[in-house]
Amino acid sequence: MKENDSSCKSLLKISANENDYNLFLNSRRMQNKENKTITGVPYPFLKWAGGKRQLIPQMEKFISKKFNNYIESFVGGGALFFYLLPKKALLLDNNFELINCYKVIQNNVYELIESLKRYIYNKDLYYKIRTLDRNYDEYNSLSNIEKAARTIFLNKTGYNGLYRVNQKGFFNVPFGRHKNPKICDKKNLIAAHHALKNIEIIHGSFELSIDFAKKGDFVYLDPPYFPLSSTSLFTSYTKYNFGKHAQIQLYETFKSLDQKGCKLLLNNSYSEFILELYKEYTIEIVKAKRAINSKSTKRGEIKEVLIMN
Repeated sequence: MKENDSSCKSLLKISANENDYNLFLNSRRMQNKENKTITGVPYPFLKWAGGKRQLIPQMEKFISKKFNNYIESFVGGGALFFYLLPKKALLLDNNFELINCYKVIQNNVYELIESLKRYIYNKDLYYKIRTLDRNYDEYNSLSNIEKAARTIFLNKTGYNGLYRVNQKGFFNVPFGRHKNPKICDKKNLIAAHHALKNIEIIHGSFELSIDFAKKGDFVYLDPPYFPLSSTSLFTSYTKYNFGKHAQIQLYETFKSLDQKGCKLLLNNSYSEFILELYKEYTIEIVKAKRAINSKSTKRGEIKEVLIMN
């Protein structure tokens, strides 16, 4: 679907009327629902491994249609948030760099845009910016705006849009080959800024959702997936791996939220462990195309599960 030109142009006006943005977001919300996809800005401002934008058409019929507050416990790229564009929401993630981006876009988007304009697609610059987190004092001297710009720059110009850190918490994704990466997506950043107004954004673990969730809330959980093999383990979004014990903790959280009367939707891998763990709940199978794998022959369509109460 083509953008509504008049609405999108208004997004670039720094002093635009707040009512105009509300009307625009209401229109986008209806367009997304009608087309069962994200039809334009705002869309995820980061590429995130396991992002759900491509799965929304399959997920749509399982998404709760009426709910009070929207809670996303592993927000990542936020595809479902940007699809639904809820007016009341809590976005939660244990990745500080990611949550910092959301907060900066929410509160300092124009300063972020100016910071991003200083970056160019260059290999030497990429590795210079990547190594900043190896120097504690230098990294911590950066403002939150500069840290957010760094995260977005590395995401847009690194290999395959990966976010990966080693056990020390250092970003270790190599430089990527891109034709013309859009490092500063001004229109989308401003649209995301308005979508995030009045949204609560918290850096913390998924268990915190229990403290905030109330009966009638819709809680969406999209964790690092349980690996299908020992070589498919990719859970290093933070320096803390999301292993089998964490999956069991997540299941206990799911049960607690169910007991509170929340409406739940969870994604995970199609595996015996996950199928057995959630066997008392409703499980649907969807198919997703996954491009992030060290071997190109293993990239392609795979089964995943949607779990509901």
